[in-house]
Amino acid sequence: MFIQLGYDIRFQTSVAVPFIALLNVHQSREADLREPDLLRTEPELEIDRYADSFGNTCSRFVAPVGELRLHNSFVIYDNGLPDAVNWEARQAPVQALPHDVLRFLLASRYCESDLLANTAFQLFGNTTPGWPRVQAICDWVHQHITFGYNFASPTKTAMQVLADSHGVCRDFQHLAIAFCRCMNIPARYATGYLGDIGVPANLPMDFSAWFEVYLDGQWWTFDARNNTPRIGRVLMAVGRDAADVAITTTFGQAILTQFTIVSDEIKPVAAQAS
Repeated sequence: MFIQLGYDIRFQTSVAVPFIALLNVHQSREADLREPDLLRTEPELEIDRYADSFGNTCSRFVAPVGELRLHNSFVIYDNGLPDAVNWEARQAPVQALPHDVLRFLLASRYCESDLLANTAFQLFGNTTPGWPRVQAICDWVHQHITFGYNFASPTKTAMQVLADSHGVCRDFQHLAIAFCRCMNIPARYATGYLGDIGVPANLPMDFSAWFEVYLDGQWWTFDARNNTPRIGRVLMAVGRDAADVAITTTFGQAILTQFTIVSDEIKPVAAQAS
């Protein structure tokens, strides 16, 4: 299947503001691109692109005074399969984990696994290690946390989500990540496109959050918010938590004035031409 992806994001600035943007698809999906995935700016700016320590593609630039538009539209190929499920995926002992995976066991800005350890062991200590344990964590978070856009807060942590029992998609993932780390399961935050393919429409479209765990020598996708395999998930960035993968980071005041995201299944080009 083919998916049309894109965004149109606008800011208003009163002074020149340095930006870092993580708006490209993850390097693991670059081979699936059918059109260039290039951040475009109005006015046209000089962009310095680099890969951060997590392998995410970052764009660095300075926005001048006035309106700034960040936009792009491109097509990507997707196999059309739902997220993989493997109930036999095993959890490795900490001493057997690769060096670069160990950081995803540590507490982080939004995932205070050090403070949630006792709670996690009480809830999940008797579950089967590996995939069943991660699924048990997702089930618990999905059942006990209420979703609502009005609960959004850029500073809410996993501890606060647990106390409040509500949040948005990133909050579901932060709590699940923290619980996984408490149980010595490496877990990392992920963000990207997730359109309404194969499910009832839920407009308006936004970038989505999920998380990945390291089992049986590879990373697997989990989603405590939706808690069901989905079709058409396109990864953009991964990190310890949302602090590492902000779509835009500004070093000065920039007022968001428009935020439009597109993720729609389309017919193949050949079929359209006919």
